[in-house]
Amino acid sequence: MEALHELAQALGLSRQWRDVDGCDQIVSDRALQRIAAALGYPATTPDDIAASLAALRTLADEPPAMLVTEVGLAIPLPASLSHVQRLLPDGSVESLAVSDATLPAFDEPGYHDLVINGEPVTLAVAPRTCPGLAALLPENRHGERLWGPAVQVSALRGAVPRPYGTLAELSNAVRLFAARGADALAINPVHALFAGVGQGYSPYSPSSRQHLNTALAAPELLGLPALALPPTPDAALIDWEHALPQQQAALRTLFAELDEATRARFEAACKQDDSLRRHALFDALDAHFRGHGLAGWPNWPEEYHDPDGEAVARAAARNPEQVRFHMFTQWLTREGLAVVQAEARAAGMAIGLMGDLAVGVHTGGSDSWGLRGQMLEGLTIGAPPDPLGPLGQNWNLTAFSPEGLRRSGYAPWIAMLRSAFALTGALRIDHAFGMARLWVIPEGANSGEGAYLTYPFEDMLRLLVLEAHLSNTLLVAENLGTAPFGFLGALEQRRLLDMRVLWFERAGDDGFIGAADYPADSVAMTGTHDTATVAGWWTGRDLEWAQQLGRLPEGTTAQDAAAKRDWDRGLLWATLTHDAAPRPAPEDPAPVVAAALAHIGRTPAALAIAPLEDIVCEIEQPNLPGTIDEHPNWRRRMPAPLATMLDDPATQERIATLDKARKSGT
Repeated sequence: MEALHELAQALGLSRQWRDVDGCDQIVSDRALQRIAAALGYPATTPDDIAASLAALRTLADEPPAMLVTEVGLAIPLPASLSHVQRLLPDGSVESLAVSDATLPAFDEPGYHDLVINGEPVTLAVAPRTCPGLAALLPENRHGERLWGPAVQVSALRGAVPRPYGTLAELSNAVRLFAARGADALAINPVHALFAGVGQGYSPYSPSSRQHLNTALAAPELLGLPALALPPTPDAALIDWEHALPQQQAALRTLFAELDEATRARFEAACKQDDSLRRHALFDALDAHFRGHGLAGWPNWPEEYHDPDGEAVARAAARNPEQVRFHMFTQWLTREGLAVVQAEARAAGMAIGLMGDLAVGVHTGGSDSWGLRGQMLEGLTIGAPPDPLGPLGQNWNLTAFSPEGLRRSGYAPWIAMLRSAFALTGALRIDHAFGMARLWVIPEGANSGEGAYLTYPFEDMLRLLVLEAHLSNTLLVAENLGTAPFGFLGALEQRRLLDMRVLWFERAGDDGFIGAADYPADSVAMTGTHDTATVAGWWTGRDLEWAQQLGRLPEGTTAQDAAAKRDWDRGLLWATLTHDAAPRPAPEDPAPVVAAALAHIGRTPAALAIAPLEDIVCEIEQPNLPGTIDEHPNWRRRMPAPLATMLDDPATQERIATLDKARKSGT
């Protein structure tokens, strides 16, 4: 099957991959055939493979829709491309010299319109590095080390009882933490979910990454009446099944009662936004078809699968007010988020909101429908088998197609980045390895039948750095796990901040590294939404969950896990306090939480982030990876209004400890 392997290589499919134990694994030929076919290149017979290879060679000879480079680097061109002109802002044309199929370097970052062999081509020139903290801080604050909390917006409570937290509670959190010295507030993705649907509420399984989760809308931030929602019990868990349809109904009432000035204002703001209109049309169709038991566009009638088809156009013409409603809710949410970010900066936060970019989208959602040809089809993304997950993981998400990105001149990647950068001061790239490779799985296959698909990493990274430069946004890469070759060096070269999470920063003797050993170009963290809280880890609550759900490592008993944790407690406490104080008992996590906050505060890391759960010494974590209904993922609420919790003397002391450690380095 040499020809099949040649085709796989041409498509960017890796036949070999290395697992977490360092052992080389081989992808089966059958899996390569299925993935190649899903990518649009049949590979069942020798004739299929020959035709697919010929198609790829023809594609390689086509002029690129975009060239991507960096400041100061000469630009290689395909040998067939020799005549290059640059379109200048005044409308004139400048011929550019091509020597040995190479364009001379550009000195300024930005986008340039070229004509190559008569075809329009965009040239993107990225700076060598992305913005650092110095670009965000006033001169008198240069050199400061910043901190902030990470919050689950829906978990927040405010003075007004609501079924879950919204942008109104986020606004309150910004004000409260800014007053206590925070310069950033990290939030989970605010990407669009399925509007008004009470299932599938994980922020990491969005319908669209370019548009917003309208469940977070808070009209009062724009001077409009607050949503009239039925009273809810003071429950510890969010009842999404009832809360989201109720919130959607309240939004419809608000829309129906809009005054003419507000309606004119939102319609003017949305008038030229074709992407927003398409997303709103998707939401209108989704609401209609779900009412008939057809969830997700692949289950809609065939004629509605094409967003540019006649059936969709007729539906839009029949229901203009429904489309306008969904455009309004998007406008309401975007404007509200902009208000929160403006409030954060006005309150003195150097960064303000730190957003989060999910790695993929739901296969039945708005992006996979509206970006046909630019998204993977017939494939989902996940993770290969490893000791912790012998069957691998299938996230049931899709992502951009590498070929679709190149053909479109990276248009969806750039649009998604601009949408995120417009409303935040920093952006975390979830599973940043996805810019280099993703584990793709044929539809209906198990996770072990997948393979790594290579992405145009250099181009995507350069565009990420360029868009961050243009918007002056700080970049944080979630780089936890086994990195592809060369990946970490490329991020370090461009000065992206990487994540250094307490639990994973282990020394060669299995202890924890000291605060001074954290790199400066990083974000030091006590944990994430996917890890145990400090209090939960110290008390062993995470081990209780693992035992209850049968998730202890194979061959490990509950007694083994408890003994290992007791040993690790000693290692952690020794690192946090240098053995200066007696080790607290497992049922006394408060001193450990305070010491952990001081620990990340002392690091040279540019930014320290502590989950709100750690700041208030909470035992339960927001999400338990690998579970769906077994654990109340994304449903937990804080036990009290945020202001009440932050006024607690013990919490005040923990915040003061972190703030002092950041500002003094001790």
